[in-house]
Amino acid sequence: MKTKRFSRPFPIGVFLLALGLFACHAEDGIYHSEAAEFKVEVVADGLSYPWGMVFLPDGDILVTERPGTLRMIRAGALLPEAIAGLPATEEIGQGGLMGIALDPGFAENHLIYLAHATGAGDLYGTEVVRGRLEGMALQDVTTIFRALPKAEGGRHFGSRLLFAPDGTLYITLGERGASPSLGDQHPAQHLDSHLGSLIRINPDGSVQPDNPFVSRPGALPEIYSYGHRNMQGMALNPATGAVWTHEHGPQGGDEINIIKAGANYGWPVITYGVNYGIGTKIGEGTHKAGMEQPVHYWVPSIAPSGMAFYTGDQFPAWKGNLFVGSLKFGMLVRLTLNGDTITGEERLLDFDYGRIRDVVQGPDGLLYLLTDDADGKLLRIAPVAQ
Repeated sequence: MKTKRFSRPFPIGVFLLALGLFACHAEDGIYHSEAAEFKVEVVADGLSYPWGMVFLPDGDILVTERPGTLRMIRAGALLPEAIAGLPATEEIGQGGLMGIALDPGFAENHLIYLAHATGAGDLYGTEVVRGRLEGMALQDVTTIFRALPKAEGGRHFGSRLLFAPDGTLYITLGERGASPSLGDQHPAQHLDSHLGSLIRINPDGSVQPDNPFVSRPGALPEIYSYGHRNMQGMALNPATGAVWTHEHGPQGGDEINIIKAGANYGWPVITYGVNYGIGTKIGEGTHKAGMEQPVHYWVPSIAPSGMAFYTGDQFPAWKGNLFVGSLKFGMLVRLTLNGDTITGEERLLDFDYGRIRDVVQGPDGLLYLLTDDADGKLLRIAPVAQ
């Protein structure tokens, strides 16, 4: 199964037919994929536009809801009360309460990290806070990062959070779309702006001295890579330790990238997408010297969100595969790899459960999904009993 790529948009039916990637449907509740049979279980529902999740050591699950609430799922039930003590969040367009991560020392310090949209007048941006979870409340909440400049509108906030093995925290940011307050500037190409970049900081918000732009005059030292559009997926490749991200393209051109320190990923100078509605070229085409190429891209867009490498034992044939959620088509996309090369793609679920916002491997070796809806669900992908 080889990945095929196209440089211009195709009607979705033609595209899927050409790829042979029609998403599998359930028969008697069982999905028959190319590498495994599985079923989908609803763990909990009643979530309001859930965005991100983490598993606590005791088995509880924390879920962020975009309107600004943090919820607890315990023993398969959504607790009626939300976690208290959260900072004020602006729910505007795509912005709200978004990414979540546990401190590597959570078992001892109970620290969690949250990305959320905040406002200052008519301008909004992504900020990251950390606080100590005590029972059903967050204590000692502190802002450790603010994305600058803030901008008008409700588009492209990012934002996933990921701790690397060295203890540093990575934060994905969007470039905030075509905000009038940014004028004709392209903040993703400017190192004096956090927008459209991947951030790397210490857990307290301080900057690592080996960040690539620490010594460059005029550059913001938190930036690790730049030239991104709107990253809503991030995962650590367990085979290599590298950080992988994916980002939304415009009309086409969703990308998966392997992050390199100081690298420029091209937006909006190069892209495989085109201008919405009119289909005209954006920037200078698809390639330019000094700018990175994605390891995989989609035309037309699938609107990716959430990403996880599978390492569990519940689905042996899926080990080493990369799973990505799709908002646009309500799919779970399975990607096979050979080293850093993506060799194949399979599309699962086919909007049976709606828009997929997040994908996480649980401590039980199963995949968990969040659906993006006013009555959002936590789903579990489980093997079929033999």
